Amino acid sequence: MDNSIAWIPVLPLIGFAVNILFGVRLKAASAWIAVAAMAGAFALSVGAFSAVVGGEGPITTKLFSWMVAGRLSVDMGFLVDECSAIMLMVVTFVGSLIHVYSIGYMHGDPRYSRFFAYLNLFAAMMLILVLGDNYLVMFMGWEGVGLCSYLLIGFWFEKPFEGATTREAARKAFVVNRIGDFGFLIAILLVWTTVGTLNFQAVMSQSEAMTGVATAVTLLLLLGATGKSAQIPLFVWLPDAMAGPTPVSALIHAATMVTAGVYMIARNAFLFDIAPISASAVVWIGAGTAFFAATIGLIQNDIKKVLAYSTISQLGYMFIAVGAGAYAFGLFHLVTHAFFKALLFLGAGAVIHALHDEQDITKMGGLRKKLPVVYWTFVIGAAALSGIPFTAGFFSKDGILAMTFASGNYGPWALGVLGAGMTAFYTWRLVFLTFHGEPRSEMAKSGDLHVPGLVMTIPLMILAAGSILTGYVELPFHMSTWFSHLIGESAPLRTGLEHPSASVETILMAISIAMVATGVVLAWKKYGAPSSEAIEATVSKQPAGISKVLWDKWYVDEVYNAAVVRPVVWSAQKCWRIFDDWVIHNGLVVFGGGLLWKSVGFFLSFWQTGKTGSYAFALVVGTAFLVWLVL
Repeated sequence: MDNSIAWIPVLPLIGFAVNILFGVRLKAASAWIAVAAMAGAFALSVGAFSAVVGGEGPITTKLFSWMVAGRLSVDMGFLVDECSAIMLMVVTFVGSLIHVYSIGYMHGDPRYSRFFAYLNLFAAMMLILVLGDNYLVMFMGWEGVGLCSYLLIGFWFEKPFEGATTREAARKAFVVNRIGDFGFLIAILLVWTTVGTLNFQAVMSQSEAMTGVATAVTLLLLLGATGKSAQIPLFVWLPDAMAGPTPVSALIHAATMVTAGVYMIARNAFLFDIAPISASAVVWIGAGTAFFAATIGLIQNDIKKVLAYSTISQLGYMFIAVGAGAYAFGLFHLVTHAFFKALLFLGAGAVIHALHDEQDITKMGGLRKKLPVVYWTFVIGAAALSGIPFTAGFFSKDGILAMTFASGNYGPWALGVLGAGMTAFYTWRLVFLTFHGEPRSEMAKSGDLHVPGLVMTIPLMILAAGSILTGYVELPFHMSTWFSHLIGESAPLRTGLEHPSASVETILMAISIAMVATGVVLAWKKYGAPSSEAIEATVSKQPAGISKVLWDKWYVDEVYNAAVVRPVVWSAQKCWRIFDDWVIHNGLVVFGGGLLWKSVGFFLSFWQTGKTGSYAFALVVGTAFLVWLVL
């Protein structure tokens, strides 16, 4: 078993190597090589998961000694415990389905094999992040997924995107994530200087020695997590990640990159448990993000942008849970969210594919009968996202709200409940405008649609089943506690945190259901029940007042542009003008240096007469001078 763990990330790496080197010659076979690599990784993950669930305990394996410098000694080692085993299953299973779906979605793309090479590399880096038994290996995977996100968001680099190109969107994601990564790196250095090791289990065993620096370390880790998991203030890159192909959006939002921050906090539960200030910061950042992103999602018209802001909001719920000390419930929502969000993104991709790349939901409508499989699977995903009872999203979201209330975080709980109502509204607004009513585009009216084939619809059906069934591993009122019991082995509830009583949980659930029902009813009244003419008038109306603020995303990008981007660009231009142009080129280095040596050469030229007699005279005089010095 120990040796097979190493092959889990290695198989996708082999798939990447084969496709990047020989993919052009392999053509269509390159996709199946990538799928086979992911399927193999999933099979090995099932074995590792079964071993951990079977009671074999944490499984560790050392591949080789990575670096040794003085007191620093870091191994390339992997750890499979309850947390990482769950993540392995999510990444490989959902990732495999996204790979299969991509075969149909990316068919005919001129860089077909390169796309699958990048997908395999992305999955491999996420698996290294999950499996790393120390901070540095995790950080290598952490940076790896950042690189892959840049490559995949900008995959269609020649295409325009919101007045710019996908290259600018990829660069924005890369730069914003580097800010968070800087915090993570400083935290790693602080851990090593405090306890002299970077191994997770060793640091955990010396957690008492970390008490004095725990707050600083965890706040720095939180900065890294806000970057990767798109939380306030570093969430602005994730909506722009929609510039990439839709399967990329599904992979980033559901199975890989954005879940890394939540997983990292759960992995460091022993530090956050002794740093109450940091834990409180996690809760409030999560609550603020869940509410803030939900308000923006209310009015977006790009089908992928609505889902992007819902991802930011749902990640906020996960942050609330892990900040409150209910790590199992944060990871539980991570698992359920992986299924229903992958389903929604792939469903959105099927709609975009059918409508020849149209993404504006105000130009859709009437697709329910034309794309029945896509419609019904999308409805299941929407029900799970909005928290309709008996779906996976209902159980995981209500579990988070109940534990948040039980922890005494009443403000974050209230924001979470309001966010749930808004989530239901914008989710069903999306469903009604996309699939219901009469067609609002000539393409939909004419029936000239690219109907997805089985290679795209089968993953949708599997994910739809998961969007319901995965919720039943953890049920309210202690009817099933399998998931929390499993995760509790490596990330138990914070000391003092207990489940609410049955009566309190019932009241909390009733409040949450009422908010969700209100959101669904309001969406139906405004976008589901009215005539096509009324909907046309509603969606074509220019936003004003608070709607305009939400349409412009609270002007966060404009604030960043004015406060950060423009000053940095201005200072960079001044530095270039002063140092590069004036000092280096026209100043001392290039022009001044050239003038100096030109002057030296000019004076030395008087000694070079070309006359043999002059050289002989100089030789005699010089020799006489040397003799005089010696004597």
